[in-house]
Amino acid sequence: MRWGILGAAKIAQTELAPAIQLARGASLVALATRDPARAAPFEALAPGLRVHDSYDALLNDPDVDAVYIPLPNDMHVDWSLRAALAGKHVLCEKPIALEAPQIDQLIAARDKTGKLIAEAFMVAHHPQLALVRKLLSEDVIGRLQHVEGSFTYTNTDLSNIRHDPTKGGGGLRDVGVYPCIFTRLATGAEPSRVQADIRWQNGVDVFARVWADFPDFTMSFYCGMQQHRRQQMVFHGHDGWITLAAPFNGTTYGDCRVDWLHGGRQCMERFNIVNQYALMIEAFGESAGTGAPFACPLETSRGNQAMIDAIFASAPPAG
Repeated sequence: MRWGILGAAKIAQTELAPAIQLARGASLVALATRDPARAAPFEALAPGLRVHDSYDALLNDPDVDAVYIPLPNDMHVDWSLRAALAGKHVLCEKPIALEAPQIDQLIAARDKTGKLIAEAFMVAHHPQLALVRKLLSEDVIGRLQHVEGSFTYTNTDLSNIRHDPTKGGGGLRDVGVYPCIFTRLATGAEPSRVQADIRWQNGVDVFARVWADFPDFTMSFYCGMQQHRRQQMVFHGHDGWITLAAPFNGTTYGDCRVDWLHGGRQCMERFNIVNQYALMIEAFGESAGTGAPFACPLETSRGNQAMIDAIFASAPPAG
């Protein structure tokens, strides 16, 4: 699969472009950016890279099969639609939309064009999620009663796009989506009720505490942009527990490991050599090429966005 990238965003440079080059059956062939300086790291990674000076030019490139979209949040739906209608498969950075109903447009475009459109939730392809799902399905920790999560980092630069409410900024859309998607994918369950306490600054959520009721268990998590970086997931059952020290960003946030307690015996498995982005690219290529099920289809993304929408709706809006 020949990939093009719309824009030279940091995550494209540090994570996705290297993952495309690492993944089996994938190669980076094109980039759209008007700034030659920002193109240089991509050209060093992929010699012979074609650099287009506009997004439309890249979408018109006949030698591009799929595009990765790391643009500002408020541009995701529009450019995903444009790319699919241009005949490209689309992998879009999260959040793929700002409200759940917008994803209906993407589902319709996917079905009309026959092109795969998906949200880049790399955690859906990591083997530690598969392990957690297996442990839960086999009742290794007994009946699941509660899930806890956290995801924080420090960004106090008010000029950063994450602090811009007009661009869909804020911590929930940036990192709060991960405890939600991880819980939903691990359990196969959907929340019946959510409530939240949100701290706002300059029109964006900089810290949020969330409580959710699922049919058979409860959940709580917090996320924010002004705390020392931390992430964790805990699945607490009647007979044991499962903890993940770095459930979302692997070794970036620490030891990528799953610990679980069962029958008084503690077990552990590490995953520090896994590149979840490359696994996602490989899975995307297989799904686009053969029609194999994708781990995070748009219907799953819609459910996650509906949960984020409910979280915002449950808390007083920004003053």
